[in-house]
Amino acid sequence: MTSTLDLIGRTEKLFVADIQKHEKILSEIICQSRFLVLGGAGSIGQAVVKEIFKRNPQKLHVVDISENNMVELVRDTRSNFGYIDGDFQTFALDIGSVEYDAFIEADGCYDYVLNLSALKHVRSEKDPFTLMRMIDVNVFNTDKTIRQSIEKGTKKYFCVSTDKAANPVNMMGASKRIMEMFLMQRSHALEISTARFANVAFSDGSLLHGFNQRLMKKQPIVAPNDIRRYFVTPQESGELCLMSCIFGENRDIFFPKLSEALHLITFGEIAEKYLRSRGYEPHLCASEDEARELASVLPEQGKWPCLFTSSDTTGEKDFEEFFTEHETLDMARFDNLGVIKNSGDFNAEKIAMFRERITCMKQEKRWTKQNIVDLFHEMIPDFGHKETGKYLDAKM
Repeated sequence: MTSTLDLIGRTEKLFVADIQKHEKILSEIICQSRFLVLGGAGSIGQAVVKEIFKRNPQKLHVVDISENNMVELVRDTRSNFGYIDGDFQTFALDIGSVEYDAFIEADGCYDYVLNLSALKHVRSEKDPFTLMRMIDVNVFNTDKTIRQSIEKGTKKYFCVSTDKAANPVNMMGASKRIMEMFLMQRSHALEISTARFANVAFSDGSLLHGFNQRLMKKQPIVAPNDIRRYFVTPQESGELCLMSCIFGENRDIFFPKLSEALHLITFGEIAEKYLRSRGYEPHLCASEDEARELASVLPEQGKWPCLFTSSDTTGEKDFEEFFTEHETLDMARFDNLGVIKNSGDFNAEKIAMFRERITCMKQEKRWTKQNIVDLFHEMIPDFGHKETGKYLDAKM
């Protein structure tokens, strides 16, 4: 079967040189340290857990709201790496719950806390209620777990950001940009680093992950043909996060350097490679109805119905970028990792205003999407939000 690297148009892994160069000290630090991974059963979280586990930490506790994904994480980790001498446990908890707070009170002794929990989909901005949950997960839960880490004497806090936080055009990217503002405020009490990176190929809920589901269910493959994206593999996402956590200086944001190895590719191109790797020739259809009808007959002929269309949904960014022209970069420290350096400046009045306004909306149990969009514009004056009135839930 064709590898993930082949499908995303690459032959080389991104961070091999940097990992090899720093492996000795990386392993030494991990085997002497205690880790808490939040959101550890998601695609990126699982990759991070495996990178830590295989280097034999003293303690590795994993928290995630998904009980089923946690079961698979344990089975996968045991099957790949076996056992470690340290304390490895998983906890099916909601980070925003009182049960989680009690868990932290009962233990909470960690050298490193890594937060991989996030609402990451552009489709999450379609309604005001899911959008409010996105703010809770991406901003307030992050701030809460940082405060708890400060109280417990944690050495370092890492949380994942997104490339879409650079000049954001969607609410997801903007929520992560606001999260970064909160990070700058807390970084004066605890060392914090983060990472922005590209799409993680075949991560849970992603379009590429959906390709597997469509084949299993004998359904058409649908993808935009006008959107080009950067992709990293799940393992690369874990390596990037771990390198930022262990080696990032306070307020550093890590990102993958652009190179011949990391380039833009369309979802349509990946779809065609994906189907051919599984023995099917893509058959282009003109409509959803045609694609659905042909799904019952074409596979027997070695073909698969595909519908490739232009994107017109709210929140899609025309291009991807990891940093802005106003950010200070260190491109010399690592071979394939760039670093955004931050001074720690933050606007305390803006942050307090954001917290107060969201709290008021929740107390009244009444808000609109426009209320939140307007608030985001106050936080990010150049926020390039584009509302088309169309969302992915209305597409196949």
